[in-house]
Amino acid sequence: MYSGMYNHSVDSKNRFIIPAQFRSELGDRIILFRSPDESKCIYVYTEERWEEICREIDNLPPSASSRHLQRALLHAAMPVELDKTGRVTLNQSFKEYANIVKDIVITGVSSRIEIWAQEEWDKEAENFEDCLKNEIEIRF
Repeated sequence: MYSGMYNHSVDSKNRFIIPAQFRSELGDRIILFRSPDESKCIYVYTEERWEEICREIDNLPPSASSRHLQRALLHAAMPVELDKTGRVTLNQSFKEYANIVKDIVITGVSSRIEIWAQEEWDKEAENFEDCLKNEIEIRF
């Protein structure tokens, strides 16, 4: 399970470092996935978790809408290797999708990691207080 938030930057070769706290669980190969909602971030999954997700997608009842959903979800995923220093290269389409220029936020969200452009994260974080007050009652 992932949690925590880290600020990093994308370098001139479109690389960024996955925080060491996350790397031990991720392994050397990860799956980048465009968020399937309006959040405009990039999800990061382990290969094992991605295989589970793919099995769920494969088990949808056969239909034209299922095939469209499969295509819509799976075209938005890309396997990548971490280099020896824990860096990942982000391709241009992912950068454009998530509005990433330089500064990013890397955050753990339970079974995945999310990569956000700093500006997009700032907008998202504006909703946190209201969400914590109104949406969910959690006993700590």
